[in-house]
Amino acid sequence: MGQYIELTSENFDSVTKEGIAVVDFWAPWCGPCRMLAPVIDELANEYEGKAAICKVNTDEQDELSAKFGIRSIPTILFMKNGQVVDQMVGATSKQEIMKKIDAIA
Repeated sequence: MGQYIELTSENFDSVTKEGIAVVDFWAPWCGPCRMLAPVIDELANEYEGKAAICKVNTDEQDELSAKFGIRSIPTILFMKNGQVVDQMVGATSKQEIMKKIDAIA
């Protein structure tokens, strides 16, 4: 069973440098982030071995939030080989996220 990867400043580059990574910037107090959480869990299962599905807790990783200019959450970054190729801001549907992942795969 696939599981999302919790990213920190220590492991961010090593996890996202190769292949596709989907990075959800969230916080425990954020309502839309909590609504998106089950979707992220499902994506981690469905894309296991195809894409790294990741989460960054903005309360704990403020330097990563600053590095990527995260101003509102949830923000999802779509990365390929360490480069941000797309992003979405706000809660969205699983289908919309899957479209973005499939487009960069």
